[in-house]
Amino acid sequence: MYNNPNCQCACSQTRFRVNGNPLIRGYCHCSICQAFNQADYGDITIFRARDVVKPTEGSVEFHSYRFPPIVKRGKCVHCGKPAIEYLTLPPLPELVIVPTANIGDATLIPEPSLHIFYGTRVADIDDSLPKYSGYLRSQIAFGRRLIGALLKG
Repeated sequence: MYNNPNCQCACSQTRFRVNGNPLIRGYCHCSICQAFNQADYGDITIFRARDVVKPTEGSVEFHSYRFPPIVKRGKCVHCGKPAIEYLTLPPLPELVIVPTANIGDATLIPEPSLHIFYGTRVADIDDSLPKYSGYLRSQIAFGRRLIGALLKG
């Protein structure tokens, strides 16, 4: 089913393929991403859903951690590590969030563009990327970059 998967979870049991270019990459410091990724922040890369051949049904267990359930976060049923996430935010097209560490093809990993929810960070990050705190500021900064990338094609 998967012709040369280029993405996989930590144990390699959940595999999938990305066929298109990424839209954006960023670091999310929200408490949900910290808990979901079992890390100080989530390093995520976003793709259009049409460019992703999704994992085999049943290989990922999905949960939504906030209402409304805009993001369905999926962990591998074998290792329990983050595998893939689905972002549905009408009127935008369906999007797929891939933990950057799960991308096996380095050519698909763009440079990160921002930090969001930086006010809830576990540790300071010493880089030159813009850092946004608070729900509204983080969502606006993320949304602007995402819409800009979608409009570029």
